[in-house]
Amino acid sequence: MLRFGFGFRSLVCCDWWIGIGFYTILLFSLFDPDLLLPKPQVERKIRSKRSSQFHLPLKLQEVQESGGFSKAEGKEKVLESQTKNLNQIVRVSRISLFTKMMPPRPPPEDFALKETKPHLGGGKVSGDKLTSTYDLVEQMQYLYVRVVKAKDLPGKDVTGSCDPYVEVKLGNYLGKTRFFEKKSNPEWNQVFAFSKDRLQASLLEVTVKDKDVVKDDFIGKVFFDLNEIPKRVPPDSPLAPQWYRLEDRQGNKVKGELMLAVWMGTQADEAFPEAWHSDAAFVSGADGLANMRSKVYLSPKLWYLRVNVIEAQDLQPGDKGRYPEVFVKAVLGNQALRTRISQARGINPMWNEDLMFVAAEPFEEPLILSVEDRVAPNKDEVLGRCAIPLQYVDRRLDHKVVNSRWFNLEKHIIVEGEKKKEIKFASRIHMRICLEGGYHVLDESTHYSSDLRPTAKQLWKSSIGVLELGILNAHGLMPMKTKDGRGTTDAYCVAKYGQKWVRTRTIIDSFAPKWNEQYTWEVFDPCTVITIGVFDNCHLHGGDKAGGAKDTKIGKVRIRLSTLETDRVYTHSYPLLVLHPNGVKKMGEIHLAVRFSCSSLLNMMHMYSHPLLPKMHYLHPLTVSQLDSLRHQATQIVSMRLGRAEPPLRKEVVEYMLDVGSHMWSMRRSKANFFRIMNVLGGLIAVGKWFDQICNWKNPITTVLIHILFIILVLYPELILPTIFLYLFLIGVWYYRWRPRHPPHMDTRLSHADSAHPDELDEEFDTFPTSRPSDIVRMRYDRLRSIAGRIQTVVGDLATQGERFQSLLSWRDPRATALFVIFCLVAAIILYVTPFQVVALLAGFYILRHPRFRHKLPSVPLNFFRRLPARTDSML
Repeated sequence: MLRFGFGFRSLVCCDWWIGIGFYTILLFSLFDPDLLLPKPQVERKIRSKRSSQFHLPLKLQEVQESGGFSKAEGKEKVLESQTKNLNQIVRVSRISLFTKMMPPRPPPEDFALKETKPHLGGGKVSGDKLTSTYDLVEQMQYLYVRVVKAKDLPGKDVTGSCDPYVEVKLGNYLGKTRFFEKKSNPEWNQVFAFSKDRLQASLLEVTVKDKDVVKDDFIGKVFFDLNEIPKRVPPDSPLAPQWYRLEDRQGNKVKGELMLAVWMGTQADEAFPEAWHSDAAFVSGADGLANMRSKVYLSPKLWYLRVNVIEAQDLQPGDKGRYPEVFVKAVLGNQALRTRISQARGINPMWNEDLMFVAAEPFEEPLILSVEDRVAPNKDEVLGRCAIPLQYVDRRLDHKVVNSRWFNLEKHIIVEGEKKKEIKFASRIHMRICLEGGYHVLDESTHYSSDLRPTAKQLWKSSIGVLELGILNAHGLMPMKTKDGRGTTDAYCVAKYGQKWVRTRTIIDSFAPKWNEQYTWEVFDPCTVITIGVFDNCHLHGGDKAGGAKDTKIGKVRIRLSTLETDRVYTHSYPLLVLHPNGVKKMGEIHLAVRFSCSSLLNMMHMYSHPLLPKMHYLHPLTVSQLDSLRHQATQIVSMRLGRAEPPLRKEVVEYMLDVGSHMWSMRRSKANFFRIMNVLGGLIAVGKWFDQICNWKNPITTVLIHILFIILVLYPELILPTIFLYLFLIGVWYYRWRPRHPPHMDTRLSHADSAHPDELDEEFDTFPTSRPSDIVRMRYDRLRSIAGRIQTVVGDLATQGERFQSLLSWRDPRATALFVIFCLVAAIILYVTPFQVVALLAGFYILRHPRFRHKLPSVPLNFFRRLPARTDSML
């Protein structure tokens, strides 16, 4: 009891910090470590089956095996078997606390994140290794051949002209340029790249031929010895091409010259993205070659378009004998919205209603508004129409009101011969239209968004750092399609962060492709996520035709930047997990190198005090239904625009990267989210169980210590908040030792993907609306009704308890309200004449009283509360 006396004397002397330190140590000694770091239920079940005999050496052995003490065996049996000396309790509690701080049991090895140590490029010259700006990837050596042009080529046809093209041959690899008709001085300016790992010869042969119907004619060729080819690595300037005299098959000089540049380089060369690669030797057609090249894409600039429909004047309905039921319909591209029917029935209706659209630059389609009259249940009459080009619409950066305008309505009628005649008259519509630049157009979920900036560039803040991603390789990929009777995969990667999308080149027919491509993004907010997806290219052999195959998803990875330490290179192999109708499946692993560099630590820390979204989302928030609809429209626009690029980034790829279907109902996701909530509440539940043990005197010494601590805190309440915050500070410092060392990755346990029932997965992969038979739909509907019934019961119980609180003073039950009012009067008098500290002490001692003074029957206040009336008896 010496420490308690010292702490109490320090409090009496008002030495706060010594007292706070004492009580912090006391709290660490008293609190169950399970409250700090709960262990998985599986481990607790395993440990609960072990022998009940307990002594300290055996427990330490269990700690090494399982990673921590269990509450039942560790806490209670230590206190029962060891001496009642306080110092021994503190010592055992510290051992238990230390062992419970051990990292949790890792996931199955097949789905785990693996740290790697690749030999990344960059640095000083070392033997055959050259300096490279690509320091997050492994260097890959390539032989580059740039065929620029030719001159004075001899004619081989009867007419004395030639149709020249060039063949570049290295071993079994053969690349060809395009050919020109009847041109003796052609210009190609094409680059060919041959991987050094696949070089099959020591001589490079460049041949000029004449295109012919039967057999191509030989014009001349040039030879290069690979040992004599120079090496070049950026930032060196490009190698200047030279003229080479053509030779015949015997090595004699012939008429004609060819301009070439030949060098050895790496994937950092600026000619690499546009070069013809030796991997493409088996790909036919210009479209197939374009579909396998690496490219960088930019998402279109998206705006929210707000259309505030105010009123219309001087409408001319067809039937003047009835009151028109007028509404406004607005169409922008594939988006169509309408207002409600005006309450003012007449030719001057009013609405004052907002319609929200998503528009993308460049603005290609106008906003079309039509005023229509509901003349019958399924028949509408157009009273007037107007088209508004978005290029001339005002752009708003804040919440200031935009000036409204009147727009003339035009009416189209059909006359004889199906000819449309335009009639202009005095009808007009009053609207306020603006492009909202202060919002961020959400095309991703806010939980893992890669960009949170507003649309208007004037509102952007300066960048806080740079994100660098090295896409190294993949291994263990599954065969995604069949070709020539065997499985094959043509894999490429897509990475998305902010408005910038990158696509690596396609590696043909490989289950272990090596890309070694590096990309860079500016970072404006650390609380953002980069997404990397792997796909199988199905458009190398005529897949672009209508109804062609879609690119198949192999898997994706998300990395949150705020979980990365600055200026550290993370090299890990991430599992590629995909959920199929028959369960979760590992499709392979992707090897990535990631580095997040911060330009100003102070600016990055300051970002944590800013709102997550631009301020317009909080000053004039959009409804949840509006956000869902607008996000759907935004993803459709982005996928359509990127699908029109060359080569296209296809719709299935964009939708998979943006998680378009994440809002759909899924039993698996619902269960996963429920257990996430239970995991969050697990700490509160553990505190409640621990306090219940204190109140029931399960451990008398701990309960006595709690009494002493309670008395001191009641006498000196100014120490409560400092003690709590210092306690949290010490926990955070202690947890720093066990902080996560690796980025997060897809967790099959958290997602409940490894334990989902086949029918739940079949329901998740079902289309909307459903395409399943009626009996299956009926079964799923009944299951959903059962779950909803349980939720309904819980919600009803919560409502009942709230109504009982309301009935305390509502005189619904006059006797109960009278008793409560009299009790409040007596309590007010007693609390007025009694010091608050005395009341707190008495209440605390009553709550912590010994079980000998407790009864198993409910307490009087609880009995009184349960007898209060609720409104359940008034429900049908």
